[in-house]
Amino acid sequence: MIFIYHDYAGTHTTSMAAAYHLNQLPQSERKLTRDEILNVKYFNKLTRKDFGKLLYHGEDEEGNSVYTIGCKRDKLAVPAMKELTLMLKGKFHFNEKIIFSHTSPTVPLPMSLGGFFSRGLRIDFIGVPLLVIGAKQCCDNIFRLVENTKQVGRKSFEEPVIILENEMYK
Repeated sequence: MIFIYHDYAGTHTTSMAAAYHLNQLPQSERKLTRDEILNVKYFNKLTRKDFGKLLYHGEDEEGNSVYTIGCKRDKLAVPAMKELTLMLKGKFHFNEKIIFSHTSPTVPLPMSLGGFFSRGLRIDFIGVPLLVIGAKQCCDNIFRLVENTKQVGRKSFEEPVIILENEMYK
């Protein structure tokens, strides 16, 4: 199975989701620390040139691959990837289930502002503290989103590609 977490930039909530999925962040009721957040692979490290790139994060405890991607505002990117996957599955007869899980619903305002200042304007002294505040606010929602995504993956659906919009995590 392949898990792909996606959002606008692919560097904040997606990176945190991949880290939770791979047990690289503590999965507890406490808020993450600044260092835990800033040490997440790819967190606040990607640039515009990274939009649209599938980034591999590792394999989970069940041997499933975990990726992230930043799709910008393009609502057609994930449906297009789904159609491409279905076409390739039909042609090459591989049976890998793929789950796309949208992390944008978890993004709080401080994280949006922090991303704009840090990644958009390159003003880290304003952006990074806002990103940390936002990450602390949404870490529980991201953890629950990841747990739900994994649970959906464990269920046997006839759909070879599943898209989770995750609106319940707003």
